[in-house]
Amino acid sequence: MTLQELTGKVSTDMLSVLVVEDELSLAQTIELYLRKEGYKTERASDGEKALALWRAFKPDLVILDIGLPRLDGLEVLKRIRAESMVPVIMLTARAEEVDELLGLGLGADDYIVKPASARILMARVKNVLKRGRTEEQKQVLRIADIELDAYAVQVTANGQDVGLTPTEFRLLQHLMQTPGRAISRLELLEVSMPESDAYERAVDIHMTNLRRKLKEAGASDIIHTVRGLGYRIQD
Repeated sequence: MTLQELTGKVSTDMLSVLVVEDELSLAQTIELYLRKEGYKTERASDGEKALALWRAFKPDLVILDIGLPRLDGLEVLKRIRAESMVPVIMLTARAEEVDELLGLGLGADDYIVKPASARILMARVKNVLKRGRTEEQKQVLRIADIELDAYAVQVTANGQDVGLTPTEFRLLQHLMQTPGRAISRLELLEVSMPESDAYERAVDIHMTNLRRKLKEAGASDIIHTVRGLGYRIQD
């Protein structure tokens, strides 16, 4: 069945999704729902093919299973993040893995525990892509020796590039937009990982990684913990 038959329309500006899943029936089902929603898709069943397709296909989003042959999903994500900030949704077999993955700070935009309904999957896809488009708005924020460029999705400290994950970037951006305001963990979670299975403690893990990266870049220590609530950024 062709893309046109599935969607009933032809569009030259369709968003594209790379589905990386070694379970054929699941991968085909995900592709089917994506195409019904009007997305273009490509599919890979192992990590090496996933990287090759990602470089050739340049998708707007990657749906990436963790348990893959040849190269596992975590290694694929590491290599993608070394080159790009393309949105990535990880598929995991166990809910307990989500906290472990957050702790690694590899930079996935969301996590879905299998099996997930088509409704949940499509909601997450749309949400992650929407967040990515919102962040492309031109905006430069500066506090102390830290500069955040929302259009380029880039953070520098003392002129040195700071390699942040998408979640870390959104956390810093939200804090810098209202310096001095104490922001709850729940608000930060909703801003950085809406529709995610993560809990409020995930914010602490990402914040620890963010602070470490800023410190390593020689940035001022301007992110402060607000006991019992969350965080604030202070010049």
